[in-house]
Amino acid sequence: MAATIEGQDRVLATAQQIVKSLNINTQATEDMILILSNFDNRLSNIIDLIDGGDDHSDHRFQTAESLILRDDSGGINDSVDSSTTEYLEAVNTIINLTENLTVQSDFDSQVMDRAENALQLAMSKLEDEFLHILIRNTVTLDVDRLYGSIRKGGSMNTMNTSREIEIEDEFESYREDDDVSSGYFHDRGLSLGGDVYVELIYPEAIKELKAIADRMIRSGYEKECCQVYSNVRRDVLDECLSILGVEKLSIEEVQKIEWKVLDEKMKKWIQAVKVVVKVLLVGEKQLCEQVFSESELIKEISFVETAKGCVMQLLNFGEAVAIGQRSSEKLFRILDMYDVVADVLNDIEALFSDESGESVCNEVKSVLSGLGEAAIGTFVEFENAVKGENSRRALQGGEIHPVTRYVMNYIKLLVDYSESLNNLLPNSRDHDIIAETVDDIDSGDTLSPVSCRLLSLITSLQANLEEKSKLYDDNARRYIFLMNNILYIVQKVKDSELRNLLGDRWIRKHRGQIRQWHTSYLRSAWGKALLCLKDEGVGGGSSSASKLVLKERFKNFNACFEELYRVQSVWRVPDDQLREELRISISEKVLPAYRSFFGRFGSQLDSGRHAGKYVKYTPDDLERYLSDLFEGKPAVLNNIKRKGT
Repeated sequence: MAATIEGQDRVLATAQQIVKSLNINTQATEDMILILSNFDNRLSNIIDLIDGGDDHSDHRFQTAESLILRDDSGGINDSVDSSTTEYLEAVNTIINLTENLTVQSDFDSQVMDRAENALQLAMSKLEDEFLHILIRNTVTLDVDRLYGSIRKGGSMNTMNTSREIEIEDEFESYREDDDVSSGYFHDRGLSLGGDVYVELIYPEAIKELKAIADRMIRSGYEKECCQVYSNVRRDVLDECLSILGVEKLSIEEVQKIEWKVLDEKMKKWIQAVKVVVKVLLVGEKQLCEQVFSESELIKEISFVETAKGCVMQLLNFGEAVAIGQRSSEKLFRILDMYDVVADVLNDIEALFSDESGESVCNEVKSVLSGLGEAAIGTFVEFENAVKGENSRRALQGGEIHPVTRYVMNYIKLLVDYSESLNNLLPNSRDHDIIAETVDDIDSGDTLSPVSCRLLSLITSLQANLEEKSKLYDDNARRYIFLMNNILYIVQKVKDSELRNLLGDRWIRKHRGQIRQWHTSYLRSAWGKALLCLKDEGVGGGSSSASKLVLKERFKNFNACFEELYRVQSVWRVPDDQLREELRISISEKVLPAYRSFFGRFGSQLDSGRHAGKYVKYTPDDLERYLSDLFEGKPAVLNNIKRKGT
């Protein structure tokens, strides 16, 4: 066996010497190579390694092997005195040999073993170099760089639609001081459109990474290359999530977080989903396509292995929210989460289009479905809360009830989510509500699912307010309460997208209802005082009997007016226009009657004893005092002195 190998080495040496000497004459060299290749297949295999135009071509294999084997404890540039390019060329030489050499003898087997040993060592060094290049050339990302890249791309639509919804700690509770209420500002945040790009790896390094990846894939070391790449880039994405404020939390941990903290985490999650999918994963996909362009399979596998962990961390939080406890204040943030996942679903399917990414797409769809169910379940909880709200304490000033504020601000926000809610809500209609209100709206027969449900909510709220108004023993205050609350509802409808839902006919009808309550208020509140100013029973003379009746009339009017002033100055009408209209209508009713009565009969009591006890106010006094009504501030008529006739 040893003799055979020794003989093969001599044949190899002789063939190399022959070819070397023949390089002097190109034509002779080509002829001899043809003859030798036909003579013995072993020479043919050797000659395949030799390029006839280079004096050192016969040493290419030995040189390549020597470059790779030298000082195998270091990296590429440590193991040779030459450049990385020469090292990669040496690797190419070894790869070519392993691909082209047909093992037909012990000699061929020996050459193949040497080549494979060199190749194995080269792959180990290339793997290390691949790792170092990835780490050294990863761009440091922060929040400013991420969002700065988005803005610079010019393909961003900014939608910072902040809405305020006033809420209480418990839906059923409310405060008597309307000025002290907790505020909830709902910000839908940043909306991204189109493709945006952020640099993840310095461009000059991508060419080096590709060169190494190409050789590792050709050599059958694609698994090792893919693993190194995915490990490094996966850590980078994890760091990006941390920068964007997304923590690794279990479902149990998420469900234990109190609402205000959870709300902040949900907002950060929504922004993170947009940035991760539309910026980072797009960048990662492009990077994989550049580095692993030689293999469609490795390109897809590397991307999926890199991105899957990041996506699953985001989805775990979404799932935890979806199955968490439902409460009305969570609805808008859940809808925001639903919207952002729905918005990026097509992007996810495009990014994970290969079979290896199918499970990721399925998980995204599952979380989207869960968030949709959570949104509808929370919406139904809110509907039930409105219908079942039964607080039984009357507000002292007859002002806008906190429930009215809460529900209308809530509904106003819901209109912004009409598209999502129409997709989620069953396409059915509450026929009872439609039947009751079809005359009130402009398009009752074409209501969308969300339109029908919002109309039902407003109708439930109105019915609730009607019941609450019955808590007032004083009919006048009951009408003030109804005017305040229904006007608030009308204004919210008129000044928002709800107007497009309910239409001008609905607004006109409810304004008409407010005018009716206005009239009923005047009759109920001031009717008794006006009766004191009637001519009947007074008589036309200046007899003692007539004066006695006049004194009683003025005395009764004064008592009525003072009581009305004391009570109704505490009542509150927040709307400036309604408050002024009420004062004007009172003045138009009361002042002419009092001025007439005062002018005809006031002088008859001027000369008597204690005249000021009966004729206490001039018409101008009354007019001034009427301007104090409905301010919500206690007022007392002290030290009143008549100002002359």
